[in-house]
Amino acid sequence: MKKAEILNRLHENYLVAFVRGKSKDDAIAAVNQMIEGGIYNIEITFTTPQAEEVIQYLNQHQTHDDVVIGAGTVLDSTTARLAILNGAEYVVSPHFDPEIAKMCNRYSIPYLPGCGSVTEIVQAMETGVDLVKLFPGDLLGANFIKNIHGPIPHIELMPSGGVSLDNMEDWYQKGAYAVGIGSALMKGSKDGNDSVIKENTQKFVEKFKKIRG
Repeated sequence: MKKAEILNRLHENYLVAFVRGKSKDDAIAAVNQMIEGGIYNIEITFTTPQAEEVIQYLNQHQTHDDVVIGAGTVLDSTTARLAILNGAEYVVSPHFDPEIAKMCNRYSIPYLPGCGSVTEIVQAMETGVDLVKLFPGDLLGANFIKNIHGPIPHIELMPSGGVSLDNMEDWYQKGAYAVGIGSALMKGSKDGNDSVIKENTQKFVEKFKKIRG
């Protein structure tokens, strides 16, 4: 899949689920619940044990046409390359790292760095970044997007951290390209096989359908 198509999938499906599994099997089970619930943008964080194997497994066994598997909590270019070689279609980090940007550019993979200021966003753009992760989203707030789009209207922004059923519409109305959701999908679950994950996912999907109209 080409870089532009991956970015378009992230936007069209809009909801990005980031998964922090207790184990490889736990993460895979949680992802399957989320996909069944209707979220197809999946981010496997590298705080998950054997994260690269989770990414590889999902690429080999997940057959849903709309699913896009990415890597999250990538802290350096070595980890980025490991993720990409195992099938990650996009790379997310909690910070901006020009070396990760170079690695992703080398493989024509979207890089979503975590940024929390205009300076960081501009620095990321100068390395070819098309989509910035706003982190931490709950501290920055939805108005941050509106304020950034004033002087920099052409950068796309995705909040991550603190996105909920209650504030998702505000993020959408303020111009978020997509939204990252994590703990809200796992709320009330005992493990990755817990059906409550699917139920939580469905609530977000249904809410987004109403928002988009």
